[in-house]
Amino acid sequence: MALVPGTTRFTAAMVTAQVLTQIGAFTLPALLPVYMARWSLSGTEAGWLIGIFFAAYVPAVPVLLALTDRVPARRIYLVGTGATALAHLGFALVADDFWSGLACRALAGIGWAGAYMPGLKAIADPLTGSAQTRAVSWHAAGVGIAGAASFALAGACAALAGPEAAFLVGGILAAGAFAIALLILPDTPPPRRAAGGKLLDFRPVLRNRRAMAWIAGYCVHTLEMAVLRAWAVAFLAAPSPSARRRPGCPARPCCSPSRG
Repeated sequence: MALVPGTTRFTAAMVTAQVLTQIGAFTLPALLPVYMARWSLSGTEAGWLIGIFFAAYVPAVPVLLALTDRVPARRIYLVGTGATALAHLGFALVADDFWSGLACRALAGIGWAGAYMPGLKAIADPLTGSAQTRAVSWHAAGVGIAGAASFALAGACAALAGPEAAFLVGGILAAGAFAIALLILPDTPPPRRAAGGKLLDFRPVLRNRRAMAWIAGYCVHTLEMAVLRAWAVAFLAAPSPSARRRPGCPARPCCSPSRG
């Protein structure tokens, strides 16, 4: 039985795809201390490996999301999930130093740009009113749960089979999201827009003070969330300065009184 956009089954399937897409997004932050030691990375290089994901995501979002007003969201979503799968598989099977890792991380950022908001648009556009609100809430919840589960899954996979296995699993799950989208997303062109509308004209948004207030607030929220997700594990795993001065103190967060 086909899953029709606007139905509960379709929404559930798309939320599942979003979870599968993001489940590998924070594998590197979860395993950053491992890769810093393995690749002899400086703090600056580690920062670039984390930050390039967002540096690639930010400029790609307005382009890829705006394209869903011109072409079916299905095509953009397939590009996003496909790029995400390739990025994680590349990190598992090909990346062996800073530069190859940087390329894979940039591709992962572009992939998330093509999956996150276009996926939300595919869920929300066929719905109105309270049904749309509920669907958007489920999508947001799925993304949050996947982000948290990403750390747990990465740690478990790395403990059982090595860090490459964590990225391999993330790539396979993102490929599963690609398969779901391929099966259920219609290749229907979006409604025609009014004549004269430009693809990347953001002036109407910038003039909307209410929208800009929400955007500013969300930017601040995203900043603190991204920093926490990116550096929490590395911070907790790093020995404190006092621990480094004490002979025989193991390099664990518990050595620092300030960290409990």
